[in-house]
Amino acid sequence: MKKGFYFLVKYGLRLYNYFYFRRVCVYGLEQVPRSGGVLFSPNHQNAFLDPLLVGSYCPKPVTSLTRGDVFGGRLQWFLDALQMLPVFRIRNGYSSLKNNEATFEKCFDILAKGGSIMMFSEGGHHGEYFLQPLSKGSSRLMCQAQLKHPETPMFIVPVGINYGSHKRPLADVHLVFGTPISVGKYCQSEAQLVKSINTLKNVLADEMRQTLWLPDNDANYQHKKRFIHATNTRLAFDVLKKKLEKGSDLAQPKAIPRWTKPFLFVTNLVHFPPLFALRKVLSLFEDDVFHASLKYILGGVFFLLWCAVLAGVVWVYVSLKAAILLLIVCTLMLYGRQKLLLKQKT
Repeated sequence: MKKGFYFLVKYGLRLYNYFYFRRVCVYGLEQVPRSGGVLFSPNHQNAFLDPLLVGSYCPKPVTSLTRGDVFGGRLQWFLDALQMLPVFRIRNGYSSLKNNEATFEKCFDILAKGGSIMMFSEGGHHGEYFLQPLSKGSSRLMCQAQLKHPETPMFIVPVGINYGSHKRPLADVHLVFGTPISVGKYCQSEAQLVKSINTLKNVLADEMRQTLWLPDNDANYQHKKRFIHATNTRLAFDVLKKKLEKGSDLAQPKAIPRWTKPFLFVTNLVHFPPLFALRKVLSLFEDDVFHASLKYILGGVFFLLWCAVLAGVVWVYVSLKAAILLLIVCTLMLYGRQKLLLKQKT
């Protein structure tokens, strides 16, 4: 039952992505090794939206390493069904770090059987395009796995998640699976473990940079960041990456025309209840990196329920044709609203 639930969620999310995003452009899946143990190492810009997005496009079932403090409650069945394992950090208490040993043993077994794992090497989430300093966690895990199971080839696949907007729906997202890194090439003996881990971490950081539009927080980062908007993200990943590096030949961001403000006012008025409910939920989270994830999970539910209530009332008191027409109009208004908001600097 849990296996069936996993695939239902995976392919359900993949379908939903085509409604939430304008386009999902996936690159490099053909590079993912078909045999051996694989660890996917994505950047981490959007809380729990990141693992949902990457997991829905990974070619094989993937076990995700997740913060340990969410385990053990009412959601445990779902966490198990979605193949999640707990990872504890010092912030969870020094004594809790001992629990990681059991998790890592499970990871070693999964990798030895040719399975896949997802781990965010940056450690924490953030809301910027550039790559944060990597922790040693993923490199250490893979080196230990390779040394424990030398007969099984092990790989780290860098993954770049490039959002056209970190906050708005209907933006483009470019998901880049980079060049696989052979762990056995860098981890060959227990005596050189510490050196191997550091070398592998540095190689991983270099390869992850190749999968990101703006990998470095340099002096021109803020200026270049302005060019990541709906017009320019229509370009292929490598084309936009090169143009951003040069800092030229890209469309400028546009402001919302004044004549559209009445349309936005009416749309916001019609959809006030779900917009208000969503904003109330978002206000509960001080860290705005959670906001896109919450919109992804709750936005569709809130707006569908509201439109269903409106259509139901019209159906009862007017006609079915009028209810269907209302649904179409509400959907188009909402779509138009998001398209206009994407023209803003985000």
